[in-house]
Amino acid sequence: MKTLYSTLVIGLTLMVGCATAQANKPSDLNDLEIAHAAYTADNIDIRYAHLALAISDNPDIVEFAKTMIRDHEAVNEQALALLAKLEVQPKDNFLSQQLTVGSIELINEMSQLRGVEFDRRYAENELAYHKAVNEIVSKEFIPNIENMDVKALFEQALVIFLAHEKHAEMMVKKLSNKSE
Repeated sequence: MKTLYSTLVIGLTLMVGCATAQANKPSDLNDLEIAHAAYTADNIDIRYAHLALAISDNPDIVEFAKTMIRDHEAVNEQALALLAKLEVQPKDNFLSQQLTVGSIELINEMSQLRGVEFDRRYAENELAYHKAVNEIVSKEFIPNIENMDVKALFEQALVIFLAHEKHAEMMVKKLSNKSE
């Protein structure tokens, strides 16, 4: 429970840490900055999944990690194709930078864990990460995206990522019943 709480705090801090300030709120990002933040968040989750594949021997964790890689890479490919079609480049921003810094710390922490301890931490992180990302995508990004094609891509991706959240929730429950 302590690690779930710390993951939630880290995730929410990373995702909306600047939301209380007048500037640097997720809702202040333009479409190109939103695209960069989302692409960054997808790549971070892909890195977490690769770490899980390298460390875990739990079939449920391995299957979930493979799903994360497949789905997040597919969304990123669609996003890159759309950006190419629109002839624009995503724009780095405060949120992308915060996500990256936080992910490095978390990868360092999780890479030290093994067995059920790693599996629980990975599953708890995935649940907290998807909750935080889904919240910001649904309440901050989608309502503020101006380009209808970009908005449609985010709406499609949100459906997938909400399913990831439910899957992660089931993994957390299953792992909390296991003894070390």
